[in-house]
Amino acid sequence: MTGKGRAGRLGKRIGEIVATAIDHEIKDPRLEFVTITDSRITADLRVATLYYTVRGETLEEEPDLEAAEAALTAARGRLRTMVGKQTGVKFTPELTFVLDAVPDAARHMEELLAKARAIDEQVRRAAEGAQPAGDEDPYRKPEEAGQPEDDER
Repeated sequence: MTGKGRAGRLGKRIGEIVATAIDHEIKDPRLEFVTITDSRITADLRVATLYYTVRGETLEEEPDLEAAEAALTAARGRLRTMVGKQTGVKFTPELTFVLDAVPDAARHMEELLAKARAIDEQVRRAAEGAQPAGDEDPYRKPEEAGQPEDDER
C-alpha cells in the first residue's frame, strides 16, 4: 500500500472497492480468476494504480493474461464510477491496472531454492563415503625429537 495519511487510506479503500466490484458486480467471465493484490495512489490523488494477479482454472493451467487485461480495460470506466460514488472525493482518480510480478518472482525463487537444495543433497551424498585427498593431517611435524624444527634451523 501507499504511505500513511489520506493517500494511503484512499489507496487502500480504492483497492477494496475494485476488488469487491470485480467479485460481485462486474459479470465478465474473464475476470473470474483476477485478484487485486495491491493498490497505490499518487500524492495528488489523481492516479490510482491497482496491481492484480490472474490464476488459471487449475493449478497446471496457464492463466489468460491478455483476456484479463482486456476485461479490466473494458470495465475501467464502470469501476471508476463505483470508486467515485463510494469514496466521495472531489476528483475521482484515474485507474490503471498493472500485472503484479511478485507471485511469479516468488515462484521463480522457490524453483531456484529447490534446485539448490537438490544440489546440496547430491554433494552431501557424495561426501558421505569420500576420503580426504592426501594425508589425514597435512601439517608438517618434527620427524624425531632430536631433529630441529624448521624455525630453529
